[in-house]
Amino acid sequence: MSADKTTSWSYTEGLPAEDEVLLRARERSHELGVSPVSAGTAAALTVLAAASKAQTAVEIGTGAGVSGVALLRGLGPQSVLTTIDVDVDHLKAAREAFQESGSPANRTRTISGRAADVLPRLTDAAYDLVFLDADKPSYPGYVEQAVRLLKSGGLLIVNDALDKDRVSDPASREAGTVVLRQVGKWIRDNDQLMSALLPTGDGLLLAVKR
Repeated sequence: MSADKTTSWSYTEGLPAEDEVLLRARERSHELGVSPVSAGTAAALTVLAAASKAQTAVEIGTGAGVSGVALLRGLGPQSVLTTIDVDVDHLKAAREAFQESGSPANRTRTISGRAADVLPRLTDAAYDLVFLDADKPSYPGYVEQAVRLLKSGGLLIVNDALDKDRVSDPASREAGTVVLRQVGKWIRDNDQLMSALLPTGDGLLLAVKR
């Protein structure tokens, strides 16, 4: 097996063909200074959402709507995506993306506020899927809330789980890297969860609640 995976990673990221809706959402992301999920990650989100057959989903960290559009395209026509972001400009851009994607307004619920304040108000075991892509220092609390929110069989997706390949390097001790390393181990060791870490994008940590 080749030790250098860079070529395969680049090929994987370049394979998805994104349409104008996602490309415009990416443009808005860059204008707002937001880092959107990669093309490979967006494609994976669509497939994971479809495979999960989720009816209720929560997104922590809306950005400009790239990941939300990807999730909505995989979710069923009766499903609802609740997405949370502290920045109203992000939510406005995301709503534009959702509208351009053809998603009816009643399929999305955008909530402005700090996720740490919003998540505790959501109902226990009421969601089929939770996608986390927000401020890294808060990941431990968000993951605990996500486990509470998920139904049995529900899917947790944690983005940026490899932190630009720093998580796998024991010498990397940046605060955000340490947090992500701890979150990965906490999820791995949690008896409520079955998990796997994929190298897609900057790392997708997946976990299913037993």
